[in-house]
Amino acid sequence: MKQAAPFPYKLVVMGTSSGGFQAVKCILALLDADFPLPLVIVQHIGYQPDDFLVRFLDKECRIKVKEGEGGETLLPAHVYLAPPDYHLLVEENMTLSLTSTERVNYARPSIDVLFESAAYALGSAVIGILLTGANSDGAHGIKTIREYGGLTIVEDPATAYADTMPRSALKLTPVDYVLALDKIGGFLNAYCRG
Repeated sequence: MKQAAPFPYKLVVMGTSSGGFQAVKCILALLDADFPLPLVIVQHIGYQPDDFLVRFLDKECRIKVKEGEGGETLLPAHVYLAPPDYHLLVEENMTLSLTSTERVNYARPSIDVLFESAAYALGSAVIGILLTGANSDGAHGIKTIREYGGLTIVEDPATAYADTMPRSALKLTPVDYVLALDKIGGFLNAYCRG
């Protein structure tokens, strides 16, 4: 009997800005408690330290939600949020690193920085998801993930609180899936189960 091919993905990266608080909650709350991949998320936030988003999402979700730390190893069924005023990057050995280099697209953390680092580190083993937002951060990053062979998902602009970010991505590059917000969590559960 022929064996199924091994699952090709190691990581989900997600980016959002305006309206992202509720969008991220909508997706994460649907994920199975034993979701097989780690998720790393950039949500554009203020520059003052505040763990409200982490605490809120951790209570609402069946998987562990925490702030990402430099040198931390990524684990399945864990969500790592970029801390305020730091870019969050993925390394080849499936750890995180932080940097306070200049803002990208007026943002730190920047979605493009996260997405591009994940693509450079893991190649085609990345699932990239771009959600609601009022600027173009993430468009180049989702294009890079696609160019490296990863799976790309953009929220349907019709369901986005702010449609500039998903529209910017769709204008720049074709993607694998354009999904309504309320379909993304279920899609991830089903897709990552093969």
